Amino acid sequence: MALALPLIVTAGEPAGIGPELCSSLADTPLASDIVVIGDAALLDDRLQVIDTPFPAPVIHGRADPLNARTLLEGLTQAVEGCINGRFSGMVTAPLAKSVIADAGIPFTGHTEFLADLTQVDLPVMLLVAGDLRVALASTHLPLREVPDFITKERLSRVIQVLHEDLRLKFGINEPEIVVCGLNPHAGEGGHLGKEDDAVILPVINELSKQGMRLRGPLPADTAFTPSAGSKDAVLAMYHDQGLPVLKYAGFGHAVNVTLGLPIIRTSVDHGTAFDIAGTGKADNGSLIAAIELAKTMASI
Repeated sequence: MALALPLIVTAGEPAGIGPELCSSLADTPLASDIVVIGDAALLDDRLQVIDTPFPAPVIHGRADPLNARTLLEGLTQAVEGCINGRFSGMVTAPLAKSVIADAGIPFTGHTEFLADLTQVDLPVMLLVAGDLRVALASTHLPLREVPDFITKERLSRVIQVLHEDLRLKFGINEPEIVVCGLNPHAGEGGHLGKEDDAVILPVINELSKQGMRLRGPLPADTAFTPSAGSKDAVLAMYHDQGLPVLKYAGFGHAVNVTLGLPIIRTSVDHGTAFDIAGTGKADNGSLIAAIELAKTMASI
C-alpha cells in the first residue's frame, strides 16, 4: 500500500555501499514510496532524489573527511523534513563514524546525532528481525562501565520508552517485555553480583505496579528461549548481551530502530562495507527490510 507521504532515505557514506544499495531500490516496488537524499551523480536517475553533491571526489572504499559536513547536512535535512510533515519517516544507510571524527566533528553515531537534532535526551536502540525485537539498556560502552551506567532511573526511563513506542509505533496495545539480568544467572541471588536484585528487580516491580507487563530479571541465556514465555521485546542490559542473538537470527535482514524520537527512524543492521563498495556484491536485504518496517510503522 502506498504511503500518503514518502519516506526519506539517506544514502550514507558515499564511498561505502550506501549509494549502490539505494540505487538498487529503483528496480523494486518500494521506489514509489521513497525519496533519497545524497549525491545524484552516485544514484540511479530513476529515483526521486534530493541532490547533495559532495565537494571531494568519491572513490569506492576510500572515504574522504572533506565530505563529512555535506553528509551531516543531508541527515539534518531529512530530520527537518520528517518534523515538518514532508516525510512520513526516515531510513538511513550506513556511515562511518571515524571518517566524520577525522573531519574534526564530534560525532558518536546516527542515534545520538538524531537525538540531538530532535532534542531527545534518551534514545533507545531496538533491533528487529521478524518477530524478534531486542532493545538495549546501554549501547556503545566499554563493558566495565555498564554496571555503573545502568541506574534505577535510567533503566526505568528506558523501559518506559520501549513500552510506549511498542504501543505507538508498533501497534501493540499491551506489550510484554522480558528484561534480562546483568550478571550470569541474573546474579544467582546475589552470589554473582548485586545489580540484578538491587537495581533491576526494584524497577521491574515498580513499573509492573503501574500496569506494565514485565518479566525479569531473567538470565540472558534463557530470556530468548520459548521457555521464557511469549514476549513482544527483550531488553538486554548491554550491546553484546542482546545483539549476537538478534544478528544470528536475522543478519543481513535485520533492522535498527531508534525509539524515543518524535519521528520514525529505521536503519540497516550493517556498516559501510568499504571492502566491497562498487563491486556489486552488496546485499540490499537489510535496507529493504528497514524501508518495509518504516512503511508499516508509518501506517499505524
